[in-house]
Amino acid sequence: MSVPIPAVLDAWRMVASRRHFEGRMPLSAFRRLQESLVDAEGEVRFELDFDRDALKIAYVDLRVEAELPLECQRSLARFLHPVRIEQRLALIESESQEAALPADYEPVLVGEDSAVRPLELIEDELILAVPVMPVAPGTEAVEKDWPAVEQVEEPVAPNPFAALSVLKDKKH
Repeated sequence: MSVPIPAVLDAWRMVASRRHFEGRMPLSAFRRLQESLVDAEGEVRFELDFDRDALKIAYVDLRVEAELPLECQRSLARFLHPVRIEQRLALIESESQEAALPADYEPVLVGEDSAVRPLELIEDELILAVPVMPVAPGTEAVEKDWPAVEQVEEPVAPNPFAALSVLKDKKH
């Protein structure tokens, strides 16, 4: 950890003072993220900038870079998935404020205590960046070696109610 960042920040004080934080944290510091990773080797580089925009919306700009160790679902081998995130998070006091936000802002609800947990913000974005089906680049060769089996069409079974429709047509 190159720069100690407090576990909890006062969101409104950070915005008022236009604070900037940057640093590095080991992947092992992100407990929820570890569930999606093969191991916790590596680090996360981050920057946070607190400010207000021209519309007076309080926000935190979040920039995150990491290489996440994942398991390829084609080859079952470990690979590093590069992640680069740039996200503007709007700090809101109530859910009703969310509707007024510009489209490129993601809302973060700040409680009455004004507390923001910066590592949780970073971890949330990293979790969202993990692909549902991790596939290492270059594993297309596996598909060439073992092509997918073609689907064979099954014969269509006769409809058991076909005879009834014939009787119905005779009555009319």
